Amino acid sequence: MAEITRKIGLSLGADLCWPACYEAIMRQLDLRIPLGGDTLRFEVERVMIEPFDLRQPCSYDLVIDRLTHWYNTSREWIKKAVIMNGLYVFNNPWTVQSMEKHTAYCAMMQLGMPVPDTWMFPPKAYATKNPDLQPTLQRYAKLFDIGRLGPRLGYPAFVKPYDGGGWRSVRKVDDEASLREAYEDSGAEVMHVQAGIVPYDGFVRSIGFGPQVLHVSYDPDAPLHDRYCQRHDGSIAAADLEVLRKITLTINSFFGWELNSCESLRRDGVWHPMDFANACPDSQVTSLHRHFPWLVKAYVRWSVYCAATKRPMRQNPDWAPYYAIARSDRSYEDKLDAYAAIADERLETARFEAFCAEHLTELDAVAHEFFGSTEARDAIRQKVAALFPAHEIEEFTELFWQRIQAWRREGD
Repeated sequence: MAEITRKIGLSLGADLCWPACYEAIMRQLDLRIPLGGDTLRFEVERVMIEPFDLRQPCSYDLVIDRLTHWYNTSREWIKKAVIMNGLYVFNNPWTVQSMEKHTAYCAMMQLGMPVPDTWMFPPKAYATKNPDLQPTLQRYAKLFDIGRLGPRLGYPAFVKPYDGGGWRSVRKVDDEASLREAYEDSGAEVMHVQAGIVPYDGFVRSIGFGPQVLHVSYDPDAPLHDRYCQRHDGSIAAADLEVLRKITLTINSFFGWELNSCESLRRDGVWHPMDFANACPDSQVTSLHRHFPWLVKAYVRWSVYCAATKRPMRQNPDWAPYYAIARSDRSYEDKLDAYAAIADERLETARFEAFCAEHLTELDAVAHEFFGSTEARDAIRQKVAALFPAHEIEEFTELFWQRIQAWRREGD
């Protein structure tokens, strides 16, 4: 009987806490999974940035990518490795590169999801020195009055970059004056103006990782470390969470994003997805706190499953089945059920759950013990020290540590 090693690479940027915890839990699990008379082992390594030959082999079976949405050299190495070496990567680098928030809004509107009304405007200024710019603008740029948009969308509305970027340049506008001011200040950014869902009585961020989904109530007005709420309030029922699961997995499977987050607002009983192209979502303990262990375990489960089963990379999006459903005369609820069925098939939900039940039975216990260890506390402190001023490091390390200990006492 031979031992076969599956090698998992971590393509990282500023991440500190979750990779340290992921690596430690993988070491403690020390997995040995039977495979046709052989035994699968797992090795985890951080991917380095270096020159590469386009024909060189790739040593990884799977890469978890947290870098290439902004770092082009690593993105092109990953694309090369997918095309030439059969690498499996979270997330699909082509859809991450091309399917920004604007495309995501359009696609989900086409599927019938109640995305808030959204407009795009040409930029206020231009950074390019392209000699064709001025003739183009003089001939074809139509004058417009952005103030006329307010009555159409209503106030408040939100002005934000069409391609997202971690709350970059997002502004709430409450009247025509603030709308004009936001546009004047937007510079060379191409901006959306999106109707606000106001009032709303539920705000949930749903984190999807493969078939796994965690729903967390969200308070956008709170400080960053308190925006993810500790608990849902009593108004978020199981039926709501099931709708949000279907929405999240539909978006993820449509674009080939295995790791993504979806923000949705509820008004009059309807969930409106309004920010859901987050293919490198927040994975830091400094914002997730008590929900952080869930995410680390989700990383472990899905990466081990995909590496062990040699899950093939879906290199091209296939949207036709979704659009066929969208064109049908079914109700929105029935369409959402049908979209979610495609998602469960593409994400191999049943096979994944059976795999975890057979091969990852020790994960919960190992993670529970690890998140009470000095090694886990040190990982938390490292992330806090990277973000917070020196006089707040101990205070916030203890805050996040105690929230995780509450998770250990009370469960997921």
